Amino acid sequence: MLSDKKNIGLYFGSFNPIHNGHLAIANYLLENTGMDEVWFVVSPQSPFKKEDSLLEDDFRYSMVLLAIKGNDRMRASNIEFGLPKPSYTINTLNILREKYPDVNFSLILGADNLEYFNKWKNYQEILANYHIYVYPRSGSEGGTLSNHSSITWVNAPLLDISSTDIREMIKKGTDVSPFLSEKVLKYIAKMGFYK
Repeated sequence: MLSDKKNIGLYFGSFNPIHNGHLAIANYLLENTGMDEVWFVVSPQSPFKKEDSLLEDDFRYSMVLLAIKGNDRMRASNIEFGLPKPSYTINTLNILREKYPDVNFSLILGADNLEYFNKWKNYQEILANYHIYVYPRSGSEGGTLSNHSSITWVNAPLLDISSTDIREMIKKGTDVSPFLSEKVLKYIAKMGFYK
């Protein structure tokens, strides 16, 4: 990846809510790959997820902004909010490439997402044009594409916590402070989310 272009990793997700695991992975990639920045791309609605427990787009975007405040190598992106739903990664990538021709974009994926990556719209086109960094998720080997030449496995810390777990814990009244940034925690409490 020797080029003058800026290297930006795109970390797609619903971030419902964004937690310390997401931040640790982004930080690991910034420190251990050639990435200059990581952009958290907040997805409005995944074609693979039901919408029932999904907070409104702007609330999730606000939480990402709070979580990364003060870190100039991380950015929040709401680019998908204005795109047709459901949002397909290939469409977003094409728009970003057009908007930022001087940037080298790569994708950041969990091993669990790689397992069904071959069901994504135009996945071959993504593999042909973008590099994908895959981080471990427990119980997931990454499936049939795990040895593809466009894929690099990163030894990022395996944090066995998910946004789903955190939402459940909040519902039960369990302390989630070890898993969320203080600003996000305060925002969730103030807004009464996930009760």
